[in-house]
Amino acid sequence: MSVKIPKSLSVESFFTQHASVLKIRLVAGATGLSRLICEGAVNRPGLALTGFYQYFAERRIQLLGRHELAFLESLSPKQLRSNLSTFLNKNIPCVIVAQNLKPPRVLLELAEKFSVPVFRTPLSTIRVSNQATICLENDFAPVATEHGSMVDIQGIGVLIRGPSGVGKSEAVLSLMERGYSLVADDVCKIRLVESRELIVSAPDLTRFHMEVRGLGIINLISIFGVGAIRLEKRLDLVVTLQHWESSEEIDRTGLDSSTYEVLGIAVPHVMIPVRPGRDLARLIEVAALDAKLKQIGQNSALEFNKKLISLTSSSRIKKETNKKNEDNHH
Repeated sequence: MSVKIPKSLSVESFFTQHASVLKIRLVAGATGLSRLICEGAVNRPGLALTGFYQYFAERRIQLLGRHELAFLESLSPKQLRSNLSTFLNKNIPCVIVAQNLKPPRVLLELAEKFSVPVFRTPLSTIRVSNQATICLENDFAPVATEHGSMVDIQGIGVLIRGPSGVGKSEAVLSLMERGYSLVADDVCKIRLVESRELIVSAPDLTRFHMEVRGLGIINLISIFGVGAIRLEKRLDLVVTLQHWESSEEIDRTGLDSSTYEVLGIAVPHVMIPVRPGRDLARLIEVAALDAKLKQIGQNSALEFNKKLISLTSSSRIKKETNKKNEDNHH
């Protein structure tokens, strides 16, 4: 598994990826699109515009709303130019003006001079702040790459992994024939969101495609339809397929639960031995449904174990009672 933690994002990449969501358009400073955003958050530079730069978050996107622009309009032309010059010379990534407010002409002029991109959006200030933060959290989320296939089985995201030739692709095809959706095949891109949730997607190059030995590359949408594909899914369960001969001692009760760690998050893990005649797709399906039951607090193995212990205890007590009765009789 390879792990990558993004440390920066160019303004141009941010604009290209999120322009439609944030409804932003470039109005000045196009020469500065190569500037880097180094923190996954948005800053309201109210105090900075007054000249107070202690604790100024210059590595973040700067958001100007009605309050900031009202303050700028209250300044004299000389003071306005001075304050904006200092602000734009702080190596900030870019500026977004919310609510389709008209930025001061001097702001656009100085933005061109200092090569600082300025964007406008019709969205409200709070909505831009929230939406941009969500976009940045995704952009700056740690990403891992795992070899395997990801399938959505009744809402449970299952990562199927195992050695080459063990039958992963065949199992996935059987699951898709049952109506389940494929997220990624062969290479899974796993993103850690909000330090608590793992989201899996396919690399752009391999999305909608699968490699099957003997058949080559197939287009899944053409064969199964668009409903057989999901762009991304939360990871809920890891299933490892392993050749029967190389399998270690097999847990036959399910009491010894195991986990598989991805980006510091422990994911429930099941190992399935593979040998001719076993219906892997059905076994993976049952493992996913069992994981779904555990999510709502129903653990079949624990329930069975409790019944067994209760039955054993009752039998032992009965035997002890009978023995005492026999002793008393004699």
